[in-house]
Amino acid sequence: MSSPAPIPTAQPWAAPTAHGPVDAALDLPGSKSMTARALILSALSGEQSTIAAPLLARDTELMADGLRALGCAVSTMDDQRWVVRPGPLHGPAKIDVGLAGTVMRFLPVVAGLADGATVFDGDPAARVRPLGPLVAALRDLGVPVEAHGVGRLPLTVTGAGRIDGGPVTIDASASSQFISALLLAAPRFDNGLVIRHEGPPVPSAPHLRMTAEMLRAAGAGVDDSVPDLWAVEPGRLSGRSWVIEPDLSGAAPFLAAALVTGGVVRLPGWPPHSAQPVTEVRDLIARLGGTLVVGPDGITVTGGGTVTGIDVDLSGLSELTPMVAALAVLADRPSQLRGIGHIRGHETDRISALARELTALGAGVDATDDGLVIRPRRLRASTVHTYDDHRMAHAAAIIGLAVPGVRLTDVACTAKTMPQFATLWSGMVNSAEDRR
Repeated sequence: MSSPAPIPTAQPWAAPTAHGPVDAALDLPGSKSMTARALILSALSGEQSTIAAPLLARDTELMADGLRALGCAVSTMDDQRWVVRPGPLHGPAKIDVGLAGTVMRFLPVVAGLADGATVFDGDPAARVRPLGPLVAALRDLGVPVEAHGVGRLPLTVTGAGRIDGGPVTIDASASSQFISALLLAAPRFDNGLVIRHEGPPVPSAPHLRMTAEMLRAAGAGVDDSVPDLWAVEPGRLSGRSWVIEPDLSGAAPFLAAALVTGGVVRLPGWPPHSAQPVTEVRDLIARLGGTLVVGPDGITVTGGGTVTGIDVDLSGLSELTPMVAALAVLADRPSQLRGIGHIRGHETDRISALARELTALGAGVDATDDGLVIRPRRLRASTVHTYDDHRMAHAAAIIGLAVPGVRLTDVACTAKTMPQFATLWSGMVNSAEDRR
């Protein structure tokens, strides 16, 4: 077993300012969400699988390490083609989840299918991320789970090598990952699984669509036709070759750069059919004052010269909240971002962190129960605290394009999902400088 992916050492960084429109074609890494799901489905399948163009980042390394700890063979020697060979799932095991929501939520369900005890823990900030509804669901399914407090890390899952399955009710309003975690493992349950969500709306619906699509691609029978109800039939998952798309959420700050600078950013090689929410992102970009076009050469985003303030429900695209908030402080009118109260439980309390840091930059910001009200004002140089959160670093970099003197307390936190972020970002900004 390889050693756990280390916590990156903090690296202060001066965000570069753009002195003209950016014009860049970017070869971005693979989707974190797709890589994580492909790893789980491969590990639970009946034969070997390959994963082409996976994301190489701390979150996915931790997922691979966790599966190895449970008895799977995961070869990551070739950066462009990982190989997963399923094995009998077993403990005892100890899994470091880092700060990765996918690892801390997907792997405990897999551990319920293992024979023996598995201990989960992670970075200090991971211990305050919500897990309670998933812990309760596993217990309802007969899996013994010992958790800290009301369902927090550290926790111990003691599997018996199988899970009966059947019906289970869960409140997934804090994270769609609770439902995805159960769905991904459900074909291995003796009686399959029927999940009913009861509570406020489930956020990040596109991620649930991705989960269902990838399950079907692996041969699972999935019915998600009824709102707030998901049914998965028991059955054998097929090993297959997965091809991972570029990461759309990771691309978001680069797309935002086109809007801020009135430039053009291209993502070549985008697939004609995507499991990611391209349509939703296209509509969001349009409302912010730009255009997103998907063509045979990939995705092209063009800025319109002015960022438009918006009133928007981001519950389905909550990962993009820091990007939209950064654009909102540079917009031509106030914005209100709604439907995102659950992001208080992400890598940090993103509502509070954004309100604090954007105010320090000079913007007018009010935090609400489910979002942010942002009033653009004259911005000033400031050091932005990133809170070990890659999305906070992205937001600061976006603002730095238009505001000289923006510094980040740490850009190394972007290694969570994109270790090459600072290099790619500086190269994009330099593309504008080279044409002056």
